[in-house]
Formats: sequence, structure tokens, C-alpha cells
Amino acid sequence: ILGYRREQLLRLSWAEQTHPDDLDVDIAQFERVMARRIDGYSLDKRFLRPDGVLVYASVSTRCVRRSNGMVDHFVTVVQDITERKQAEERIRKLAHHDALTGLPNRELLTDRLLQAVARADRDHTQVGVLLVDLDLFKRINDTLGHSVGDQLLREVAARLQKCVRPGDTVSRQGGDEFAVVLPDLTNANDDAARIAQRILNMVARPCALDEKELHASCSIGISVFPRDGRGAESLLKNADVALYRAKDMGRNNYQFYLSGATVLARERLDLENSLRYAVDRRQLVLYYQPKWDFHLQAITGAEALIRWNHPQYGLLSPARFIPIAEDSGLILPLGEWVLREAVREIGQLHRRGFPGLRVAVNLSGRQFHQSDLVDLVHNILSQDGFDSTCLELELTESILMHHDEDNIATLKGFKAMGLRLAIDDFGTGYSSMSYLQRFPVDVLKIDRSFVMHLPAST
Repeated sequence: ILGYRREQLLRLSWAEQTHPDDLDVDIAQFERVMARRIDGYSLDKRFLRPDGVLVYASVSTRCVRRSNGMVDHFVTVVQDITERKQAEERIRKLAHHDALTGLPNRELLTDRLLQAVARADRDHTQVGVLLVDLDLFKRINDTLGHSVGDQLLREVAARLQKCVRPGDTVSRQGGDEFAVVLPDLTNANDDAARIAQRILNMVARPCALDEKELHASCSIGISVFPRDGRGAESLLKNADVALYRAKDMGRNNYQFYLSGATVLARERLDLENSLRYAVDRRQLVLYYQPKWDFHLQAITGAEALIRWNHPQYGLLSPARFIPIAEDSGLILPLGEWVLREAVREIGQLHRRGFPGLRVAVNLSGRQFHQSDLVDLVHNILSQDGFDSTCLELELTESILMHHDEDNIATLKGFKAMGLRLAIDDFGTGYSSMSYLQRFPVDVLKIDRSFVMHLPAST
């Protein structure tokens, strides 16, 4: 059973053969025998074989005592129950996990949500609940067959797991619906929105299945504990309400739960209105994330990151207002302000004795497709006398996938000025190296989802 030769087994104590996690119970029973409280015991335990394989066994031990009551020796019967335990584990997993994807099922998700809510109530934190539904999945099933549909569900399940933190739970609720529980949040709106957007991007990546390239999208509804409910049932229900809002608003988006004319709805409207005046009122500010060169052991540049110092809501991250800016058309003046401000501030550092310091600025899709963008950038650089080789423009790969010839012309215009070009979040879109050969790109910024699961020593 254990894989030892007789002479090896005789040199080992029973404690050395026992799995460490089962040893305490075994020792406790043994001590009861030695204290004359019992004459034997039975238990299920695990043994470690020399090759590291676990063996489950049912062990029955009885002692034979001398006339004075002291233990003379033990008689032990060991029965291999590994197959039974493995079968029980398979049954247990089937009871709590989805057979198709291997994800937790609705029952297990509800249990983990209850635990997350209890912990958040105790620690005064928040919990985010996301319901993710594939758009037009029935059409895929009907046209390509259930086999392809099942493959897509497995692929989406794998992608969802790459979008969340280690302590989060991704489950399949049934059909084409998934759920995500985000425990221990301190800023649920921003955190949930960021993960929801990551999911939208990941699901939208093309998927090669059964020699076909599929393009999928999803809609996401979000509820937050304690604002939108204090129990698992109410949080799931309200996330479902938000999911239907997302579908009503054209699919391929996320929506938070709104209760009538809620604070969130008014907040979004207020943010849109006040965003129109944020530049003039000097409420926008740039933060700079340094870029460290490991070869030079020095900071060689920084990425400009916008924040909004809102008088009512405090310091807002881009996740709170950039989607609003894109929907309302304010992204163009906002993007121009970021570019001008980054050139102005880094230009000041150049003049103060830090020449050659680069600054990276993100361009949105609407900005990039402006017909006069190259001229606009040239004018901004000329007005400040900024060294064009110190400006790096960052684009997402999805921006480059359309209007190829126009894109190439714009990129060549930037390169003629001496600018550096970077593709941000590489790996969340098409990720085709052959496609990249068409574009004069200097830098690839690998998306975190590509490397987050690599071993630390890699």
C-alpha cells in the first residue's frame, strides 16, 4: 500500500509515515490509549508514499496490554480507501463546481458571497458582485453548434479568471452567465469598474475555436455591498437588474445597479456637467509614474496619469470619468489638455537640469482618429520648444485594428517628428506580432494578465 520495502518500513515510526495534517488527531488517540482511557481506535488518515503520492487508508488499531495494564504491543489493520476518497472528492466537486468549466457553481458562489459579506460587515469594507452575460450566445449555439458553444464557455471561463485577484471568486451561474465576487474592497466603484472593463476587453479578444475565429462580447451588471443590498440574494438580484440595463444600453458595457433616480445616476450626470468646466476651473491634475531603467539604474521618464480633484467627490481616478468623457465627446478637449500639460511640466524639468527625460501620454481612440492630430501635436511641441524625441504616445492595440492605411499615415507623421510610439495593454486585443510589423512601434507594454501567473523565478 505504502510503497516501502519491508526493511524500510521497519525503520520508520508510524508518525513519520503519516501526513502532517493528520498527525495531531492520530497522536491524540494514541495518547488516550497510553493513558488507559481506551484500548483502541479507528480513523481515516493519509500516508505519504516515498514517491510523494498520497494514500488514503482506514486504520483500526487495538492494543494488547500486559497484566499490569501497560501496553505490550498494537495490532493494526490498514485498508486502502484511496479510490473511495477520490470518488467522494469527485462527487463533492460536482456538487459545488460546474462540470463544463470547472468553476464554482451557484451554490458555492453564494456561500463565498455570504462569507465575504460577513467579513466586510465586520471590517467595514465593501464587496462587489458582477454578473457577466455573453451577448448573443444563443446565435453562436444555433449557427455553429453546441460543441463550439461549450468551447467558447470554457475559454471565457479561463479569461475571466485572468481578470481577477487571487482571493476573488469566478463562478458559472448556468447557461452563458457568470458571476464574480470581489471581497475586501475599499473603493468598490473604482475597483469593480476597473475589473469589469478588464473583463470586457478580455472577452472581446478574438477566439480561435474549431478552426473558426469567433468575436464575442459581454454585458456586465454590478452591485455593491452594503449600498445595494446586505444579503447575498439581494446583491445577486440587483446585479441582475444592472445587467439588464447594460443590455438595454446596447450590450458590451457594464452598468452599476441604480435604484430609481439614485445617487449614482445623479452623480454621473453631475460629473458630466462639471467635467465641462474642470479644465477652466483647474480641477484636473497630472500624476507621473516613473519609468526605471534597470541597465542605467536611473529614472529615464514617466507616464502622465490624469486625476480629477473634484470639489464634491474628491480625487477621482480615470475609471470614474474617462468613460463619461468618451460618451459625451469631452475626451477630445480633455486629451488635448493632458498633452499640453505634460509637455509644459516635463519641459520645465528639462530646463531645470533634467534634459532627456521622456514623458508618455495615452491617446484615446477618438483622439487618434482626429484628422488634424499630427498638426495639433506638432503645434503643442513647437509652442513649448519641447524636444520631440522626449515624447512617447501610447495607443492600445485595438485602436490600430481599424482604418489601417489612415493609422499608418498618422503613425508615420509622428515618427517623422521624432516621437516614440508605444502599444499599451498588449495582449488584451489581437496580439498579432505579424500585424505589428506594419506599424512603426518602438515599445510594447505587455498587459499584466500575460505575466501575473508566471512563477516568481521566471
